[in-house]
Amino acid sequence: MPATRTPTSRRAALAATGAAAAAGLLAACSDGPSPQTGRSETERARAARAEAALRLRTSAASAALRDRYEAVAVRHPAVRERLAPLREEAAQHASALAAAPAHLASPPPAPVPDDPAEALRQLATTARQVSDTHAAALTEAPPELARLLASVAAAGAVHAYLLTRREGLG
Repeated sequence: MPATRTPTSRRAALAATGAAAAAGLLAACSDGPSPQTGRSETERARAARAEAALRLRTSAASAALRDRYEAVAVRHPAVRERLAPLREEAAQHASALAAAPAHLASPPPAPVPDDPAEALRQLATTARQVSDTHAAALTEAPPELARLLASVAAAGAVHAYLLTRREGLG
């Protein structure tokens, strides 16, 4: 008898992304000495510059996603209310990843398709790409930033899921 696949529920998706975030948090934690211990002033300055550059890249990715949400909402007012909380989260992610809260400008988003379902599919793809960017940055991030990136990456995966739910397209 062929196996039947049951659809993923919102609760299961959130639980899975929560587990992924927890795994990222555990991987980012360290029982070793503080990263600042035993470093020269030059090494600490180099590490601070690397973290600032990483924060700039990841916050810019979240800001671009925030702007993409806005562009889709403007082009398709029928989905504006549905996208509002996701757009707000992307804005919060951009601010949290920035060294200091600021409005991050990003390049204008690509044109939004005329078909709302296609616009949401493309938005979900962008959310997945930004989530992957944050997850990939975990390897070069100091522990505190890595924990934040793991959380933001997990949230991005949830956004992609929510944008592609069958009952949400159409």
